[in-house]
Amino acid sequence: MGKNLYETNPQIRELYQDAEKVLGYDVGALCLEGPEDQLNQTEYTQPALLVTSLAALRLVQQGPLIPTAVAGHSLGEYTALVAAGAIGFSEAVGLVKKRGQYMAEAVSPGSGLVAAILGLSESEVFDVCKEAEALGIVAPANLNSPGQTVIAGEKLAVERALEVAKARGAKRVKALPVSVPVHTPLMQIAADRLKKDIDSLQWSDLKVPLINNVEAKALQSADEVRVSLVKQLPSSVRWQDTIHTMWTMGITDFIEIGPGKVLTGLVKRIVPEAKTWNVSDKESYEHVLAHVA
Repeated sequence: MGKNLYETNPQIRELYQDAEKVLGYDVGALCLEGPEDQLNQTEYTQPALLVTSLAALRLVQQGPLIPTAVAGHSLGEYTALVAAGAIGFSEAVGLVKKRGQYMAEAVSPGSGLVAAILGLSESEVFDVCKEAEALGIVAPANLNSPGQTVIAGEKLAVERALEVAKARGAKRVKALPVSVPVHTPLMQIAADRLKKDIDSLQWSDLKVPLINNVEAKALQSADEVRVSLVKQLPSSVRWQDTIHTMWTMGITDFIEIGPGKVLTGLVKRIVPEAKTWNVSDKESYEHVLAHVA
């Protein structure tokens, strides 16, 4: 992740060095060289993704593009908050390090399961989870786009929910290679721990609105943001509603900043008329500038 930016931009290499001071390990080497099994552990995955996304953000901030509003999917909300001026780079990295640790410690290894359900409506997925609750906690975690929802929870309950979903006509169900059931009530203990770290930091009111995960509502005050981030961990990511909120605000161009194009694809499914772009390296940034700026 971030290889092109890391190797071609000295200022961005400095970002990784600053992150290393906060994290206590070389996150740049981890992103570029692995080992993969370590990179896949959520307490390492989250800081690595954040720093790589913030590196792409730094590239964008060196040019003329100014956002009208920001949003981020789950962990991406922290990048969005840095973009909006709510919190600084080092503070965000330190907070996400804690977030990953607390999430990993909130459930026993192997006890959780995350899975995607394709082809059912949101209300149908909520009904599916309710039917499977007798076997444990299971809930819609990511309401991503029409017909695409991710569920998470305790392993037996999630497996039962997938059986119910298939019986109700889901086009596809698939267990995902993620064991930490984030955005479910199982993360309440992690949220309670994270609240202390969130409250210990100095936050600023946002320069532009954040459309938050929890309510898909435009937030701009620091107090609202602090409350929202605590709620985020045990609550569903309402991504489909988030994009609809931004669209109704008059936003027509959506620029995904960071590795990959997953959110770009989701936006197109939610609002087919939207113009979508992504910035993950110098080349993709120059492409955006040629068409948007």
